[in-house]
Amino acid sequence: METSKEEKQIINRYRGLLRACQNKVTPSDIKFISKAYKEVLYLYKDKRSTSGTPYVFHVIDVARICIDEIGLGGTSIVAALLHDTISDKLLNLVDIEKRYNETIANIVDGLSKISSLDPKDPKTQAENFRELILTLSTDARVILIKLADRLETMRSLSNKPRAYQLKTAWEAFHLYAPLAHRLGLYKLKSEMEDLAMKYTNEDEYRQILRKLKNTTTRRNKFIKEFIEPIEKELQKRNLNFEIKGRPKAVFSIWKKMQKQGVTFDEVYDVFAIRVILNSPPETEKSDCWQVYSIITDSWTPNPERLRDWISVPKSNGYESLHTTVVGPEGKWVEVQIRSKRMDDVAERGLAAHWKYKGIKQDKSLDQWVTKVREILETPASVPEDLVDQFKLNLYQKEIFAFTPNGDLRKFPHGATVLDFAFDIHSDIGCKCTGAKVNGRNVPIKHPLENGDVVEIITSKNQKPKVDWLQQVITGKAKAKIKQSVREDKNKQLSLGKELLYRRLKNWKITDTDEAVQILTKHLKLKNSAMLFERISAEKINLSDFKGLLLQQDEGEMPPTEQVEQAKPKQKEKTETSATSDYLIIDEKLVNIDYKLAKCCNPIFGDSVFGFVTIKDGIKIHRTSCPNAAQLHQKYGYRVVNAKWKESKAESSFQTTIKVVGYDELGMVNRISELISKDLKVNMRSFSISSSNGMFEGKIQLFVTDTKHLETLLYRLTKIKGVQKAVRMNRD
Repeated sequence: METSKEEKQIINRYRGLLRACQNKVTPSDIKFISKAYKEVLYLYKDKRSTSGTPYVFHVIDVARICIDEIGLGGTSIVAALLHDTISDKLLNLVDIEKRYNETIANIVDGLSKISSLDPKDPKTQAENFRELILTLSTDARVILIKLADRLETMRSLSNKPRAYQLKTAWEAFHLYAPLAHRLGLYKLKSEMEDLAMKYTNEDEYRQILRKLKNTTTRRNKFIKEFIEPIEKELQKRNLNFEIKGRPKAVFSIWKKMQKQGVTFDEVYDVFAIRVILNSPPETEKSDCWQVYSIITDSWTPNPERLRDWISVPKSNGYESLHTTVVGPEGKWVEVQIRSKRMDDVAERGLAAHWKYKGIKQDKSLDQWVTKVREILETPASVPEDLVDQFKLNLYQKEIFAFTPNGDLRKFPHGATVLDFAFDIHSDIGCKCTGAKVNGRNVPIKHPLENGDVVEIITSKNQKPKVDWLQQVITGKAKAKIKQSVREDKNKQLSLGKELLYRRLKNWKITDTDEAVQILTKHLKLKNSAMLFERISAEKINLSDFKGLLLQQDEGEMPPTEQVEQAKPKQKEKTETSATSDYLIIDEKLVNIDYKLAKCCNPIFGDSVFGFVTIKDGIKIHRTSCPNAAQLHQKYGYRVVNAKWKESKAESSFQTTIKVVGYDELGMVNRISELISKDLKVNMRSFSISSSNGMFEGKIQLFVTDTKHLETLLYRLTKIKGVQKAVRMNRD
């Protein structure tokens, strides 16, 4: 019974598709559509969507959106029916080309490439977006069918798992809706955003929807009162017209509420009036201006709210006159004026635009695709940045400026001289120092205005800086600045590293890693990259630190009274042999040299392990060493067992402690007396700093074992004014 019911639903869906195709596709297209329908009916006979319905429902519905809501033709309908067959491994490119034609095969192949990306994180989301854009320049039908596919998925989300709903809504907000907007599919874009909001912000979505429903009667009455005088004047002038009044999308209203900080009742343009003229192409522009004159004679306009996209259409082909006037009850009303042709383009975007312009994409779209490709193909682009860059670019309003030669260039509102420079060429942008705008010298951050004539000024000594990112808004400029800054920083780091290593070699210091760590800590830098950067910028004179580094290098062999080994060695470096009387290194190994690692300064009693180095024998680390996890994970095969003997000869081990407390008079003296006089502990160094009434002291000293250290730390905490005393890893 259920199967019979589903079969009827499938047949009804298909018949609806054929009715929608009437007078829009050729007889040969119908043959291909019928063939594709029968093929997917067989291929998907056992497949069901996650909501439990036959998967072929989705396939037919996508094709229906393509013809009804986007206005695509027969080739696209066939490709839409087959859109998942390659990605589902039911057909391949050769199969489709043989059974249909090369064009259909290439479209389905393009769709499969996009579908093969599984966007689970921002990086793959960005890659998904990259594929979408790049297919546009090959065959725009790929991206339009993909948008239809995504819209149908959004419409069927109610029975899907929650995680899938949220992921799909994220993609709609950040990838597909902005793209639909840029391609002129405003109706599709609005529905996507509304559906995405329904699953991400359900409470507010339903609240706005309910308020729209509750105010329908009042709104209709208001619209009738508003359009009545306009209709009379239009009829007097024998204009063929249609007037529509409808509420704006839920998400659009919610965005206004958030941006303006107002309630639903305080949003003045909850709905818009659209006047559509059935005028021939030769008179449509003048007719639109005539209607504008009638409306502004009937109701008082706000001149600042006039938007003329008839004289200069948007790059996606959108043409319309927008104005805002004061209507009944003193309320603001937005009015859109356009011809039937313009309305068709506004509703269906690119597909309708091509119908009027011819088969080829128009020049402005080609320019946009070229710009997008430039950013996408920048080698150093960070994938996670792409979504944000393009979402910004896709939604921006546009202004127009000229080169000195009269070339017109289009930019998002708020673009600067620096954006202009990068738009001409990346090298010019990187060398830009300013510009002459309308004959007047201006800085790189100067904002462009409509009609500006811009002559870029460059210098071979100029190079991009990080703060330039705050002075541009276009994706191309941001991507190139980031790439250039990153490359320059890498060069500086390499230079600084080379200068340091060359100097260390001259000083015969072989443990370069140790030297880098010592300098980084001594200069209180966060990481070695900051050290290399300062060296390359000549902010550090390495000669000033020669003594420190040589002392540390020789310090591997401590003075006699600070012995780390049981048996003295006749070597410059500290090397503790297996004959020492306090450490056992892997009982299978004999005659092994070792020394105590300075990254954690182990002392007798610590839990330790050995690590086989390339040049310095075995180094002994505490198991709690900050480097322990990395050493075990990356070089587990070089880790050896080590443990202290049960008894040891009298020896001292260097360690560093930190003491924190109140900055009181005599505090240093109290600490020093306890350590030196009371506990008879030998101190190597004592440094102290104070801020906001607190002090922090770092003390290098020598202890016999962990118990000795614990006693010392405990006694320090008993000093009045000392808050804590702890062991540090490094000297």
